[in-house]
Amino acid sequence: MSGPLIQAEGVSVAMGGHLALQHVDMEVRPGEIITVVGPNGSGKTTLLRALIGAVPLSQGHVSRAAGLRIGYVPQALSIDPTLPLTVERFLSLPARRAAEDRRRALTQAGAAGLEQRQMSELSGGQFQRVLLARALLEDPQLLVLDEPTTGLDQPGSAGFYRQIEALRGETGCAVLMVSHELHVVMSASDRVICLNGHVCCHGAPDVVASAPEYRALFGSGTGGALALYRHDHDHHHHDHDHEHEHDHA
Repeated sequence: MSGPLIQAEGVSVAMGGHLALQHVDMEVRPGEIITVVGPNGSGKTTLLRALIGAVPLSQGHVSRAAGLRIGYVPQALSIDPTLPLTVERFLSLPARRAAEDRRRALTQAGAAGLEQRQMSELSGGQFQRVLLARALLEDPQLLVLDEPTTGLDQPGSAGFYRQIEALRGETGCAVLMVSHELHVVMSASDRVICLNGHVCCHGAPDVVASAPEYRALFGSGTGGALALYRHDHDHHHHDHDHEHEHDHA
């Protein structure tokens, strides 16, 4: 698929009597990781829902590639803790799934071996990975994640985003996600969209981090986010250098 997976043109969405989104233009291309950032109430979740067709548009148009397979990982999912529900059974709701498909999805999501565990007994990180596995059952060309690491600690959050990067490398799927963790955004994204009801700025992470509009929303802390971005990349390349030295040893 060579064209955009999803393209939004002039998209506006009215909710509760006000415009949650105004005149948004954007596209998601095959294989790229795009992260949407913005303050609370800036319309990030509404944008995701508009792109996948889950909320009606007031204006504009969203086009999706024919037959596009989307895997959606919600921000949170409440399951009654008194309800007996194994991971295996959860992955077969609403439609039965082959055991081999469930195992593969759990492995891809970094949750191998959890089939017989009760959903209510999972840690926060395990629960999110099972939600990710459920989305992967669709063999998605586009994975959509709405603040998937809410409630996880920093190591758990970093591990989850590394899993997403590995998945993109392994399956070639595009990734569109909302995140409030600026340092993660800067190290894991190909493109960043800064939203505040409209698109304030967008582009490569370092371009967005130095944009006045981004700094106006996130303050002086953005310098720290960018510093972390550079540190992560430098550290990453440094690790690779060591690996190569080891290979030749």
